[in-house]
Amino acid sequence: MNREYSFIVPVYNRPQETTELLQSMTALNFNRNFEVVIIEDGSSHTSKEVIKEFEDKLHISYYFKDNSGPGKSRNYGMQRAKGNYFLILDSDVILPEDYLAQVDEGLENNYCDCFGGPDGAHKTFSNIQKAIDFSMTSFLTTGGIRGGKKAVNKFQPRSFNMGLSKEAFEVTGGFGSIHPGEDPDLSLRLEKLGFKTCLIPKAVVFHKRRIDWEKFYNQVHKFGLTRPILNRWHKGSSKITYWFPSIFITGFVISAMATRLDIWWMLGLYVLYFLILFLAASIKTKSLRIGLLAVIATIIQFFGYGYGFIKSSYTMLIRKTDPEEAYPGLFFKDA
Repeated sequence: MNREYSFIVPVYNRPQETTELLQSMTALNFNRNFEVVIIEDGSSHTSKEVIKEFEDKLHISYYFKDNSGPGKSRNYGMQRAKGNYFLILDSDVILPEDYLAQVDEGLENNYCDCFGGPDGAHKTFSNIQKAIDFSMTSFLTTGGIRGGKKAVNKFQPRSFNMGLSKEAFEVTGGFGSIHPGEDPDLSLRLEKLGFKTCLIPKAVVFHKRRIDWEKFYNQVHKFGLTRPILNRWHKGSSKITYWFPSIFITGFVISAMATRLDIWWMLGLYVLYFLILFLAASIKTKSLRIGLLAVIATIIQFFGYGYGFIKSSYTMLIRKTDPEEAYPGLFFKDA
């Protein structure tokens, strides 16, 4: 198939991020034309003026629509895109110069109708952003891409760095209204329909993620709330690893209570784990400060996700409440 690429980027009140992303697109080393589709999702602080700065540098289309969430906005953009393979990005990413070349080579060698790629921290990111990146991608936590050969050919892509063929979009209808969780929901529906998903390890983006602890907690808490809903929708998709953060925080509470009975070894295991985490993050980032922040980020990640997962599991499995009734904030209504 002659692949014609269209970048699909929903934006919401983030013109500065749009500027940085588009600037990185102008520096892409790729020998074929590509399209950029920007969908303004009902923003009050729009990127319209930013788009004008890049109209003579990129083949770019800009659409403004009522707010309906990132999933529906991506669908809106894909319906209007001219390419036959869509590259879906969050607005808070920056692309390396070889991104599109790596995507094209990956699909040439191992074609799939939906792919995902890794993310990392750019050297210009803040210390907190680098710490959050470590906690979300390190093998020492439950975050990140579980690499290796097993993950490459059966992988649930995430929409901050995701590719989708036009055929797969038309058959599935694209993303649903839940957010977050719209990307694994789409991946699971694609799998049921026989479409191939995969990981392209070299298709890396620099992902800013959340810039403060409160926003990060709210994000991972929503991830925890969403997973039991997806498990309910997609029978057989549940994995024991989804329980790890909940087990972690439960064990931490028990170990803290055990100290009142003069039992310290349990809490000591947690201290050892955090020490290993601190050393690994410090070595990787070459910064003791970021190493310490990575410990804080991991604690927030585990407690935010774990608490959300326990709460939602009780709601879905025990009370059997309708997801939209239980957590209306996770669902966008059609614009």
